[in-house]
Amino acid sequence: MGIGASIFLLALGAILAFAVEADISGLDINVIGWILMIAGLAGLVITLWFWNSRRRTVVTRSTQAPVAGAGYTSEYREVRRDDVPPPPPSAYS
Repeated sequence: MGIGASIFLLALGAILAFAVEADISGLDINVIGWILMIAGLAGLVITLWFWNSRRRTVVTRSTQAPVAGAGYTSEYREVRRDDVPPPPPSAYS
C-alpha cells in the first residue's frame, strides 16, 4: 500500500466515522470508519518505514596511501558572462 492509498483510507474512514449518520441493519458505519482509519494509519507507517530504510546510504573511506608518482593535474576553469560584450577586434593585434 502506498502513501496515496493510506491517505485515502484515512480520509474515507474519517468521513464514515464522523460525517455519516446512516443506519444499516447489522452494520455499524462508525466502526467501519474507525477500522479504515486504523488500516490507513498502519499502511502509512509501514510505507514510511519502508521508504526510510531504502534511503540509507553507506559511506566508505579509502585508507590506502595515494600511488607514488601519480602526479596531480591542474584545473583550467573559464567563466563566461553573456552580458559583457566581446572586446573590439583591434584589441587582439
